[in-house]
Amino acid sequence: MSVMSLPEARQSLEAKIQRLRLTPSSEPLVQLTETVHALPLISWLASQATFPRIYWHGRDKEEEVAAIGAAADFFFDSPVTDHSLAEIYQRQRDLSRNQNIRYYGGMAFDREVESWPEFGRAHFVLPRIELRRSGKDFMLLLNLNFDGRSREEECQAALDVLTQIQKPRPLPPPGKVSLLGRSEYPEYPRWKQLVEQVTADKFNQHTPKVVLSRLSQLEISDPIDPWMVLACWQGRNPSSFQFGFQFSPERAFISCSPERLYRRRHQELFTEALAGTTLRGLTPEEDEHLAKALLEDSKNSHENQLVRQHIVEHLAPLSHYVGAEESPRIFKLPHIQHLHRAIRAELRPYVNDFQLLQALHPTPAVGGLPRDSAMSFIRQQEGYNRGWYAGACGYLNKHESEFSVAIRSALIEPGRINLYAGAGIVAGSDPEAEWQELNNKLATILSILVEL
Repeated sequence: MSVMSLPEARQSLEAKIQRLRLTPSSEPLVQLTETVHALPLISWLASQATFPRIYWHGRDKEEEVAAIGAAADFFFDSPVTDHSLAEIYQRQRDLSRNQNIRYYGGMAFDREVESWPEFGRAHFVLPRIELRRSGKDFMLLLNLNFDGRSREEECQAALDVLTQIQKPRPLPPPGKVSLLGRSEYPEYPRWKQLVEQVTADKFNQHTPKVVLSRLSQLEISDPIDPWMVLACWQGRNPSSFQFGFQFSPERAFISCSPERLYRRRHQELFTEALAGTTLRGLTPEEDEHLAKALLEDSKNSHENQLVRQHIVEHLAPLSHYVGAEESPRIFKLPHIQHLHRAIRAELRPYVNDFQLLQALHPTPAVGGLPRDSAMSFIRQQEGYNRGWYAGACGYLNKHESEFSVAIRSALIEPGRINLYAGAGIVAGSDPEAEWQELNNKLATILSILVEL
């Protein structure tokens, strides 16, 4: 297969669409593909005028996607069950045998409450156009959806987006924002009260862990390019998932998250327990000392073990086999390091992704244990709407899917940047130390945005 320039690939796809007008396809969903020369995907995405704009970069660095437009859009602003989502997705799967068709999107942290505008409680998109990198190979993909649509109108809609493709332009140079103000929700006195409530013996007996979080709102005067911010963040956290969703010009949600919710390849599933945090050292010796102290710390080890137990218990009914590392390892990021246990499962036949999302999301690493009582406490006491922060973001496909937990994230709106961080509160947690952990987790993104 010949490798084309982006303009050549666009012309080739235009010709294929014209042929589709004359020769009906055998399936309602059609994906057209061309191999293209290497492109800087995040710069290409930032140069496009078509919405939505979606970016996905796997933690293993082997895969990267930039996508624009929507051949199909599934937005759920009202309560929706996992059963309903599974039925909708199964119907979509039945429209094509193509194994490369993907739906990108996410779910809010708490689908029991109203979420952000445009994002909703769940929102998935079959993009109109994707640029997809796998290793060193780049593909330009175009999706057409003839399900319940006029063939002529759908072909024309695809041509319209295709002809609007722009070549990548350099991202704006990194620059600090002019900070007009900063607010914390909750503020420290309220945070201290919440930690003391969760660690009280009477509460802790029935709810041993609650993950409390904080919203840090930065008021700014000048507009900021979310893709420039994500690119800078990406450079400083290369071992994380990097992704972003911009459904309109008004709001963009970006994340540089270290945490995998799960990765499925056919019936094989990989997930992890990521909980327990400390700083990085200034020298190799100090770094090793801090890592050793984290491994030996009873509070953090207990927190990680709770997460491991919960995941294994919830996967067991869906699996022939579930195995988890008995002892945690250290997972290092630029400013902090975590305790990490790998978990692998062999799924039973016919287990679907929405059963997996129901079983795993939200994990105890972002919600707490038991899930229902921890979620109820967060819902009633935390004082702000998490939206997609700590939600599940990724993609669905017939034979593979991958989701990340959207920690280390930001919602960028006109005149405001919303930053999020959380900490697991268990018996023995200290309010001041946990507050400082939130600051540590925000250190990387704040160093990109403002003068510290």
